[in-house]
Amino acid sequence: MPRQTYAEHRAALLRRYPDGVTPGGVSVDDIIQLKLQNTYSTHLDIAREMAGVMRADMAAYDADSSKFTQSLGCWSGFHAQQMIKSVKRLRGTTRGAYVYLSGWMVAGLRNRWGHLPDQSMHEKTAVADLIEEIYVSLRQADEVALNDLFKTLREARAKGDAVGEQAAIKAIDNFETHVVPIIADIDAGFGNENATYLLAKEMIKAGACCLQIENQVSDAKQCGHQDGKVTVPREDFIEKLRACRLAFEELGVDDGVIVARTDSLGAGLTQKVPVSQKPGDLAAEYIKWLKVEPISDANPIREGEMAIFKDGAFVKPVRMPNGLFAFQEGTGRARVIEDCIASLTEGGADLLWIETDTPNVTEIGSMVAEIRKVVPNAKLTYNNSPSFNWTLNIRKQVVEEWVASGKIAKDAYPQGAGLMSADLDDSELGREADARLARFQVDIAARAGVFHNLITLPTFHLTAKSMDELSRGYFGEGRMQAYVNTVQREEIRRGVSAVKHQHEVGSDLGDTFKEMVSGERALKAGGHANTMNQFAAE
Repeated sequence: MPRQTYAEHRAALLRRYPDGVTPGGVSVDDIIQLKLQNTYSTHLDIAREMAGVMRADMAAYDADSSKFTQSLGCWSGFHAQQMIKSVKRLRGTTRGAYVYLSGWMVAGLRNRWGHLPDQSMHEKTAVADLIEEIYVSLRQADEVALNDLFKTLREARAKGDAVGEQAAIKAIDNFETHVVPIIADIDAGFGNENATYLLAKEMIKAGACCLQIENQVSDAKQCGHQDGKVTVPREDFIEKLRACRLAFEELGVDDGVIVARTDSLGAGLTQKVPVSQKPGDLAAEYIKWLKVEPISDANPIREGEMAIFKDGAFVKPVRMPNGLFAFQEGTGRARVIEDCIASLTEGGADLLWIETDTPNVTEIGSMVAEIRKVVPNAKLTYNNSPSFNWTLNIRKQVVEEWVASGKIAKDAYPQGAGLMSADLDDSELGREADARLARFQVDIAARAGVFHNLITLPTFHLTAKSMDELSRGYFGEGRMQAYVNTVQREEIRRGVSAVKHQHEVGSDLGDTFKEMVSGERALKAGGHANTMNQFAAE
């Protein structure tokens, strides 16, 4: 539903209060400001509107693959707020920018039990809490920005500047919210399908328009870039996709988006052998990839062992000491393709996520091509993961291509970790690899069906690097020079609004409200003695 304009609000309020003030002395213009600052009534309204934004973006991508979307993983509301503010400064709009909420970072940084690995050990409520926090921060960015626009409006009126007044009203009416879609990681659902549904509802009520769920076992979940991953049969995963859909439908988020993630490329184990009802069903297509042993006199079936009928004979599935079943080696790619098709055609998923072990456009594109033979408009969300050594991987790919084409000899460059050498940064190899890094997301959007590119853990690594950089200088020789050079001077020169930290957290917003209710009696923080005035534009 479109927001009402300044004029529409004013006309409606003047019908109630023709004198321009309420019986209690509250100005109509102050009411308008607060109404417009309150950009959403509830976070469920955010989920509904942002789902529509994502659907529109998906349609735009289908028409033109250059219109892919991006996000960065954020582990606090402040990180998300500063990211979106930066995007607005850069582009003049937030369109195409989302926030990614990583289960890894909730486990590692945002739970009550300390730093935990990505194994669904943290309390599930922490995920919904972080969604809520992010949207509180994004909405506060709206409030602060709109307050600045209304301050400009009041100053123009005080000067009798009619042109400035109309320009301020136009800026208020054209204001674009900082609220953007969140792709929220629900891990493997934190339990059975009912537990998935209950948590999905809490995440949606907190504002999530998009849920990402993976096909691992809930109680044995691992980070997608670690070993020991265990997948569930496809019908089990489909039930969880349906649980997410029911949560969206119940809450009236009709356009809610579900990302079905498969970890099968690197998962060599399954929790159970599903029951096949007929040849070629989901269970049969899953069972066919099991690693099996022939039953013979030398390898008889023993008490407590399982046998299945496969290819005209009884065989034993290979079972690990922990009771898990092994898949045949080298079948991950085929299982990924089948997982994705089942998630789209039978689970009602909207987007796919294929967790890979290296960032290889050709490899991902070949899998998507197979999926699109069945589902022509299949689209991916892709994890541009910090778990990849990007420099090493891309340089290796370039070297392999150059060797294969005869451009260079096999020993022209170092092998393995030697490719990381800083001496190669300004070499032909370094420049070509960097050029490929710069266009990686464009390439993968065009050649591999990737609608959304994200980095899962950038703010984890950025915070660690930034604190190391500042600490090395501040506790070393630089002291205050280290802070000024690495932080404050860069904030000022880049126009980062957080340099005025009092304003950033709503000090001026508070002053405005005090004036609304107290007039000249207001005790304001933003007077001449406020040191933030040192950062005012000259």
